[in-house]
Amino acid sequence: MEARAHEALPPPSEQVHLPGPSYLPALLALGATIALAGVVLAWAVFAIGMAIVVISVARWIGEAREEMAELPIEHRQ
Repeated sequence: MEARAHEALPPPSEQVHLPGPSYLPALLALGATIALAGVVLAWAVFAIGMAIVVISVARWIGEAREEMAELPIEHRQ
């Protein structure tokens, strides 16, 4: 019975887009951890952590925008 169910399905009509691997989520988590520790330890440590967070978020958004620009127009939303 299962073989008939597969025959009735149409072939896939679109390709699935998956983003490439990135180190930026891990860097963002590291920066957030340093910033959180800086709240308890010292303002300088907090500032370093927040700088890492801001830079990694900006780069991550930039990479996402570049990937979106490479997609065909009908896939952009």
